[in-house]
Amino acid sequence: MIRVLLADDHALVRSGFAMVLSVEDDIEVVAQAADGAAAVAAARNGAVDVALLDVQMPVMDGIEATRRIVGTGCAKVVIVTTFDREDYLFDALAAGASGFLLKNADPDDLVEAVRAVAGGHALLAPEATLRVIRALAADASPAAPEPAPAPPDPGQQRIVASLTEREHEVLRLVSEGLSNAEIAQRLFLGPATVKTHVSNILAKTGSRDRVQAVVFAHRAGLAG
Repeated sequence: MIRVLLADDHALVRSGFAMVLSVEDDIEVVAQAADGAAAVAAARNGAVDVALLDVQMPVMDGIEATRRIVGTGCAKVVIVTTFDREDYLFDALAAGASGFLLKNADPDDLVEAVRAVAGGHALLAPEATLRVIRALAADASPAAPEPAPAPPDPGQQRIVASLTEREHEVLRLVSEGLSNAEIAQRLFLGPATVKTHVSNILAKTGSRDRVQAVVFAHRAGLAG
């Protein structure tokens, strides 16, 4: 059972998230908070696996709450916000958030985020993925100039050679921020087939999650 903490200063938002998550057999909402300080206290006082935090909250914002929750190892954090702002995104990741979603995401995306983060993976909204990956791939801030290309890495080249043509296609689309469902539609494949391709890509590239796989794609020159 994945135990979830909901933190948002709007009760209606918390209720909506709770309704979405409560129908899942493997997810339980165990605590709610209306501000960041209360969220930190709830995470420290209760057994919580994943905390869903808004950014703009009274008393303490979601970024600082993320830093404190992650810093003490209380729970993993997914930021869920209305605002598709780059500063929120990078501040959240720097604070230790494992996920970043917009509130206009589909309910299934919220459930997927909780499960992915609880399983030790990272999950970013498609809108956020490409800008984050480009910054990570360059090992620089978004505003910094891109470094000169590095010389070819033989190990990296062997991994690239091991990917099938279809895996190349899937990895390129993942690097564009597409979800499995969107990739399936683009390539006229079944969702289960795409999931298998993504799993194979993660295994071959030694990536823990999609974020690391796309970093690899950018460094290897495979991104679209």
